[in-house]
Amino acid sequence: MNETALYNYIGNDLKEPDITSLEISNQPELWNQTWQFIRKQQSSISEFLEHVYSQNNINIILTGAGTSAFIGEALQGSYQKNTGIPTNAISTTDLVTHPEMLLQKERPTLLISFARSGDSPESVAVVNLVNKICKHAFHLIITCNPKGKLATEKSSPNRLVFLLPEKTNDKGLAMTSSFTSMLLSGVLISRIHELDKLESQVSRLISYGENILRNYAAELQRVTKMDFTRVVFLGSGPLFGIAHESHLKMQELTNGKIICKNDSFLGFRHGPKAVVDDTTLIVYLFSSNKYIEQYEDDLVLEICEQNGGMYSIGVLERSKEKYCLDLSIKMGDGKETLDEEFLAVCSVLPAQILGYYKSVELGLNPDNPSESGAISRVVRGVNIYSYE
Repeated sequence: MNETALYNYIGNDLKEPDITSLEISNQPELWNQTWQFIRKQQSSISEFLEHVYSQNNINIILTGAGTSAFIGEALQGSYQKNTGIPTNAISTTDLVTHPEMLLQKERPTLLISFARSGDSPESVAVVNLVNKICKHAFHLIITCNPKGKLATEKSSPNRLVFLLPEKTNDKGLAMTSSFTSMLLSGVLISRIHELDKLESQVSRLISYGENILRNYAAELQRVTKMDFTRVVFLGSGPLFGIAHESHLKMQELTNGKIICKNDSFLGFRHGPKAVVDDTTLIVYLFSSNKYIEQYEDDLVLEICEQNGGMYSIGVLERSKEKYCLDLSIKMGDGKETLDEEFLAVCSVLPAQILGYYKSVELGLNPDNPSESGAISRVVRGVNIYSYE
């Protein structure tokens, strides 16, 4: 599906396509391009990681700021499972302020940095901090901007830069294709030695994304005409990071006029469920794992019985007829499933679409919804202080 065809589904109320609608719509094609980029660089990535992984007692830190940090959240469990190496997701904003608590001097560390621009002050500072504090530091830079500071730093044997396709470098304020493409590249790199087995997963992911855009964008647009003031996104495991990113996307694109919350299905029971009222939209991001679905089912059925919220949306692979969902975004045909880590990549699309259309509904400019300039494409005003 090409740009023009996809534009018919996202942003077609406008006389001219805006940047954000095209960037949302382009994602399935960019996932294919990201897959091709990884395949072409499989040997160099594998060689670098083999050297890093051979270090005794190595640990991995997935990092980024804001949306880029949520890539690490979504990827942490699967990266650790796929590599067998202890892996933590720690934002650059935490690493900058508390490096002595989060970095281990004597332990070899691979810092995997996710960055759209590669120019965020904290992202650059963390690379320098890791080099300064850790005796054996290694860096894998995954970025969308070939001209960013992270991409253009002096090369070394302990550093590898993976540049994504040019169009993943979103020009709009809200990260959309950059988020999903960096997340996909992280999933693929965590399984770099079995890429040949993953082609069917990538193909299914692309078809799921196209299905959401083609068949559910109009329905999601109708949802945004409702007078909700709160949105709750729920997801567990890799989908917790997606729920986190979904909540930020809605708040960014609506300039904070819609207040959002995210949690896991089980965590939501322990107090946060109190936020649900009759102005609340609830979005459930369902797992493809039958064991995990049991916990999800319990919560959804409980909220159904309590008539909680104004409207509910389920993002799922196959139908769940026993639920009282107002809208089911069914991505697959029920015959085959997508691994959870790949499912995470496409499960953020409904939130992007909701955020986009709610921004338009509120009279905002989705490309730059922050009327006061409180938030910007690349964060400004952050001072980085010397660490001794």
